[in-house]
Amino acid sequence: MIKTKTEIAIIPSEIIESKIYLVRGQKVMVDRDLARLYSVQTKVLKQAVKRNINRFPRDFMIQLTKGEFANWRSQFVTSNKDKMGLRYPPMVFTEQGVAMLSSVLNSERAVQVNIQIMRTFTKIRELLATNEVLRRKIEALERKYDQRFKVIFDVIKKLISAEEKPKARIGFEANE
Repeated sequence: MIKTKTEIAIIPSEIIESKIYLVRGQKVMVDRDLARLYSVQTKVLKQAVKRNINRFPRDFMIQLTKGEFANWRSQFVTSNKDKMGLRYPPMVFTEQGVAMLSSVLNSERAVQVNIQIMRTFTKIRELLATNEVLRRKIEALERKYDQRFKVIFDVIKKLISAEEKPKARIGFEANE
């Protein structure tokens, strides 16, 4: 891949993947993690969002409740102590919200980081779709060959289900 003069150093997709969490049944990224990726202060990111709040409907950005925030903090107490210094519940952004951030932050780094984040979200979606197609094919083979290969199919199913486990859920679902 040829880098242009303005292209930002690539952030490994593993780092981005580790910053994607499941909140209220949606894959999201936390404001503090995004700010670090964009090389801006969290305060600057939040101010940009608040100035452009009409660009962030409920399906783009979620403000965690105090309960979700308390649960989120308790999950990271030993593995990520720097998150404990937060005073206010963070904003979390869905894939669409992350895409919108590049337009409100309006920096070359924000654009380049967003491209990488969008590619990571796409990669995750493709992996999930591939596992679903594979599961259907295995079930079709299982029906075709009955009990002769049941043991083999059981082992394959266990391997696939182990791969499909989502990341630990943060917070709780509020009844809306």
